[in-house]
Amino acid sequence: MSAKFFCLAALALVLCAQTGYAIQCFVCNSNTDKACMEDVPPESLQQDCKNAPDGATYSMCRKIVQHIDFEVNGLPADHRVIRSCGYDTSNYVDKCYQRAGFGGRQEVCSCTVDFCNSAPGISSMSVMLTVAVAALARFLLY
Repeated sequence: MSAKFFCLAALALVLCAQTGYAIQCFVCNSNTDKACMEDVPPESLQQDCKNAPDGATYSMCRKIVQHIDFEVNGLPADHRVIRSCGYDTSNYVDKCYQRAGFGGRQEVCSCTVDFCNSAPGISSMSVMLTVAVAALARFLLY
């Protein structure tokens, strides 16, 4: 086996290995903390999801944007952002979906990279990692 192939296989193994650390997410609700509405919330809202009070094993971060379009049950029209740790194993991991009902709608997004439930979009870390692996593979194989 060539040294280049061995190096590439070792790199792939390191990148795919589970470290055993819990995911870290922003945890907040803009109804009680307006800083949760910021594109990138402050560090004070970061949480290590292994310390969750309910003891669940979390594997992702979640961001929910709620729009309450008009007064319902005595509650005024509102716009909220809720960020949390999550453990949903459905088809919606690393995706967004929308729900709507009488008087409101919400967009729910989940992701699996630390602090990815901040501003919308692709995690810059995942893009950089993909580019780095592709460049290294090209270097080692050619």
